Amino acid sequence: MAQSVNFIFGFLTILAHVMVLWLVFSWLFEFKLPKFIAANALMLAFAAVLLATLGSLTYSEVLGYAPCKLCWIQRIFMYPQVLILGLALFGKHKGSRALVDTSLVLSAIGAVVALYHYLMQLGIIPEGSCAAIGYSVSCAERFVLQFGYITIPLMAFSAFLLVTFALLLKRKE
Repeated sequence: MAQSVNFIFGFLTILAHVMVLWLVFSWLFEFKLPKFIAANALMLAFAAVLLATLGSLTYSEVLGYAPCKLCWIQRIFMYPQVLILGLALFGKHKGSRALVDTSLVLSAIGAVVALYHYLMQLGIIPEGSCAAIGYSVSCAERFVLQFGYITIPLMAFSAFLLVTFALLLKRKE
């Protein structure tokens, strides 16, 4: 089962990379995005946080991978966005700029934490104070290595980036 889950979330991560690159280039070089993408940027962000949250819970609650300290911090920035973006999409404050801005800040901070965590797993940044203290797994431990480079923190980083750029597109509209 773990191999199937890793493949699915690895594939979704690559898809997120492609989408992020597409959004970044369209934003930087002012490409015209298809109206469907531009009109549904908020739905794209909501789908990304929902899938990331379900993936996180699958890894910890179904597959039994214990989250480290940095994983918990990333969860703090990801999980509330399901509610925030859900309210922005379906609530009485539909399309609220304040909700979008709140989610944008959470995603930007979460992306920084996830990137730091990924660089730690690669050995570029020393583990330091994130070393296991007995009640938590090491932040440098890799439970997943899909396609030779995708780890759980990279999955989170990709989701945070996708949400960030989708919400920037939403704010631009």
